[in-house]
Amino acid sequence: MAGSKKLITTVSTKGQVTLPSAIRKRRHWGAGTRLQVEDTPEGVLLNPAQAFASTRPEEAFGVLSHSGMPKTVEEMDAGVLAEARRHTRD
Repeated sequence: MAGSKKLITTVSTKGQVTLPSAIRKRRHWGAGTRLQVEDTPEGVLLNPAQAFASTRPEEAFGVLSHSGMPKTVEEMDAGVLAEARRHTRD
């Protein structure tokens, strides 16, 4: 917000802060947006929280069971392409 008007908000008795609507609109932060709060030397930094925690491949590999013969790369490519085409028609 360099060069723009400074906005003021108040901390409630519950520790809640209402962000001015101009900031929420500019950031596309609608109701229910989860924010990560970081205390920095310059002040408090807010960023959208990740939807899912970071996961390493070895933590998820083999989690889903599969019966039958493994799919070939060509079969997987065909399946991805078919799904992409289906989504572009919707």
